[in-house]
Amino acid sequence: MGTKGTATRARLIDGARELLEAHGYAGTGLNQVLAASGAPRGSLYFHFPGGKDELVTAALEAAGAEVGAALADLAAEAPDPVAFVQRMIDLFATRMVESDFTKGCPIAATAVDAAATNDRVHEVCSRVYASWQRELALRLTAEGRAPEAADALAWSALSLVEGAILLARAARSRTPLDRARASVALLLKDA
Repeated sequence: MGTKGTATRARLIDGARELLEAHGYAGTGLNQVLAASGAPRGSLYFHFPGGKDELVTAALEAAGAEVGAALADLAAEAPDPVAFVQRMIDLFATRMVESDFTKGCPIAATAVDAAATNDRVHEVCSRVYASWQRELALRLTAEGRAPEAADALAWSALSLVEGAILLARAARSRTPLDRARASVALLLKDA
């Protein structure tokens, strides 16, 4: 694929990512993706012959990898797992506030919307969340936690963060994220 083709594919993925994060799977149509990306209709099926599901999975994988890379950086910089999760919350809170509460977690809206009924989407959402959980579990294990305890705590912390994102979007307020930020200290320090 040439440079122009690579750029067009990337624009389609970026357009889908933006729309999926704000509107979920059902609220994201291919015509909207084409309008957001500025790509010609023929390019959509050239780059994604599997249609919407193929484009959605590529967009979710790209979003998951981007957040995963940011989390790896945060894990390397944070002095302890509590600070790591608090910085993770700050990352999502910043995205949410800057977008006037239309964004937050790039996977959540689609996971809630389609993962239960669409196996391809479910697989990607599950894989992305598991990769984020592993990042935290590795940090907890490095701190000296037993692997099983680290694994369970990491899932609990991720659940706390994702739940706070959902509540913050629903309330159009960062208060649930701020409360989660305080709660994660209790969860990880006392366990």
